[in-house]
Amino acid sequence: MSESTSQSESQVAKAERPFDIVLYGATGFTGGLVADYLLRNMPEGGAWAVAGRNRTKLDAVAARLAAEMPEVPAPGIVVADTEDAESLAEMARSTRVIITTVGPYLEYGEPLVAACAEAGTDYVDLTGEPEFVDKMYLAYNDAAVASGARIVHACGFDSIPHDLGVFYTMKHVPEGVPAVVYGAVRADARFSGGTFHSAIGQFARLREAAKSAKQRRKKEGNAPGRRIKSIQGKPHRDEVLERYLVPLPTIDPQIVLRSAAALESYGPDFTYSHYASVGSPVTATVGMVGVGAIALGSQLPPIRSQILRRIDRGAGPDEARRAQSSFDVTFVAMAGGRRVLSRVSGGDPGYTETSMMLAESGLCLAFDDLPDLSGQLTTAQAMGDALLERVERGGLTFEILSS
Repeated sequence: MSESTSQSESQVAKAERPFDIVLYGATGFTGGLVADYLLRNMPEGGAWAVAGRNRTKLDAVAARLAAEMPEVPAPGIVVADTEDAESLAEMARSTRVIITTVGPYLEYGEPLVAACAEAGTDYVDLTGEPEFVDKMYLAYNDAAVASGARIVHACGFDSIPHDLGVFYTMKHVPEGVPAVVYGAVRADARFSGGTFHSAIGQFARLREAAKSAKQRRKKEGNAPGRRIKSIQGKPHRDEVLERYLVPLPTIDPQIVLRSAAALESYGPDFTYSHYASVGSPVTATVGMVGVGAIALGSQLPPIRSQILRRIDRGAGPDEARRAQSSFDVTFVAMAGGRRVLSRVSGGDPGYTETSMMLAESGLCLAFDDLPDLSGQLTTAQAMGDALLERVERGGLTFEILSS
């Protein structure tokens, strides 16, 4: 049997599954926001389900959704648990796409990635954990390629505004020439307790993360005939943006570079740097000292426990605070003697926009005409223009400031 015949048969089998999308983690706060979004935006004829380990809580979610919009079909219910591999396998075999909000992903995420890679089921999550993404690539990319699964991590504020922001910007620079790009993010928002706990977990595992990253680089190799690189940069006052920029050690530049390696439209020589944007040198200094102190404290278990106890994992801003929150990421691209400034902006990054972006990623994989790819992919690589259009309709703004 040829590979193309096998893939064709796999696609037919996936089309016959009872659900187009299953939302795993629907009983949590972020999961509830994603469920609300899916309820309002599921296309006619689409079938979806809410999933988690507690049937009583799932029934309550389904009842709430049915009461909010009784005129549309209610979601199905799937009971599954990260500690029950067979329940995850059954869930993966029941749907074409799984959206998961169950983190920290390094702690809870691997069994579901394994199930999706085996079943040929597309997968999207909210992780901002580089070690998790690298470990999943090493363990399951080959299986996902073989089964036809698309494994797409970081489909929230980490890292869609940055990944698609660069993707959008590169459409407006000269083609086929070296490009130097940097992004500067600014956010007026309070992030969730879950995000804080995830960040502390990453600080505590810097050695392990570096080891996984090295193993991935060895397996992945370089883009043939092209040069893709990251420059961390230094704290400085940027004359173009007239802001103080501080290097930001998040997963975002890693995602951008993987998109650049996969997409030849980024040119033969692509360089990216990633910063936080602040208004004064005092704010920059205080921020760096604070992050450094937390990172250092996270290395010591007693101090780490004290830090984590200060913020509950389920804590987050209320609706009124979220309504006042916003973010923007400004990109500066220099290529072929031209300088292009672009910006991505939106509302509350941690919940409102993140739940929209995650839901639209799942909808995009389920219903849009996309490149015939499989394995671990980035949002720009897997969904590109289709997802860009979706998140614009969802409320994000992509604009060219000057060129």
